[in-house]
Amino acid sequence: MTIVNFLIYFLIMVGIYALLAMSLNLQVGYAGLINFGQVVFFCIGAYTSSLLATKTGLPLLFCFLLAMIVSGFFGYVMSIPTKSLKSDYWAIATLAAAEVFRLVALNEGWLTGGPFGVMSIPQPLRFLFSMENYPLFYLFLVTLCVIIVFFALALITDSPFGRDLKAIREEEDLCLSLGKNTRKLKLEAMVVGGMVGGLAGALFAHYVTFISPENFWPIETFLLWAMIIVGGRGNHAGAILGAALIQIFNVSTRFIGEYVSLGSDSMASLRMVIIGFLIIIFVSYRPEGIIKEKKKVYDPRNIR
Repeated sequence: MTIVNFLIYFLIMVGIYALLAMSLNLQVGYAGLINFGQVVFFCIGAYTSSLLATKTGLPLLFCFLLAMIVSGFFGYVMSIPTKSLKSDYWAIATLAAAEVFRLVALNEGWLTGGPFGVMSIPQPLRFLFSMENYPLFYLFLVTLCVIIVFFALALITDSPFGRDLKAIREEEDLCLSLGKNTRKLKLEAMVVGGMVGGLAGALFAHYVTFISPENFWPIETFLLWAMIIVGGRGNHAGAILGAALIQIFNVSTRFIGEYVSLGSDSMASLRMVIIGFLIIIFVSYRPEGIIKEKKKVYDPRNIR
């Protein structure tokens, strides 16, 4: 792999993880939902799109859209039995839901291919480009998706709905006293975040052309949390910056592993330990992240 091809691959993965980080940031940074199972939407989106493409032959645009719809619907379903749980129990429930789905994908081979995964996943508009030029097109596609999602989420979070989510994050009891349906608002945040996570999963699956349950360990959610903690919660630019920085760290440590006498498993474990220390440092000394959330003062006459 040449340096240019590696750089394109790196930027594509940054874009995919930026989508995931923005989806988690909507739930955590705006609504205050402690979601430890965000990887489940990544997994559902990847499997939905790849299975539809390989087993039904649907146009890939419909596969992507259905992946988003199914992921959003799962966010709705996951929120129903857990809607009355407080933050710490909610976090445990989301972690359990993500692991249950991964185990289903691992064991239900008749549907998901089990541990062998889904192979030969078609790529969008592959026939229009040579092998050398296709990664550049896919980078454009991922970048376009990131831009669209960024501005769509910005519109959502700058709306009355977004202000309600921030109010829930700061003081849910006060929102309840003002007549706000906080359960409905949190459910909607889960649905929107799930749809964005599903889009990221579909983009990932059709880029790598092979997925298996090994791609969706709970540790992926840990990385997403690191991204929004480092980049900054409560703003979408911070999520993108965090995704880029954590991906740079992952790539650089893989190169370091070639020059030190550590096995791949040990290096992977050390990488997680370092990221863990990074989270502790930011939480302790810069909890707002690199990019601070912009505090807005609203005219009470314009607040609905």
